[in-house]
Amino acid sequence: MHLLFVCSQNKRRSLTAEKIFDGYNGHQARSAGTENNARVKVTPGLLGWADIIFCMEKKHLRRIREKYTDIAADKKIICLNIPDEYSYMDYELCELLESIISDYL
Repeated sequence: MHLLFVCSQNKRRSLTAEKIFDGYNGHQARSAGTENNARVKVTPGLLGWADIIFCMEKKHLRRIREKYTDIAADKKIICLNIPDEYSYMDYELCELLESIISDYL
């Protein structure tokens, strides 16, 4: 399965999730951000590639649905409700991601 993780800047939360889940049980993971200054920006190609899209906050889900209406309509998009209060590879963030994401894989 192809997993796409989305946050604002693609520097901490989504990048951590990509690192954890890329290769996990054979899944492929990528990550992107919704902001203009994101390390890797969300694109139609990334959205099309993904089987499941995991957004860290409701605002990320809303931005994807507004900007990419046609692509998002056919996608499974899940909001994880993980606030922007963790650093890259933060132990608590890793634990939280693993406990939530495992329910979907």
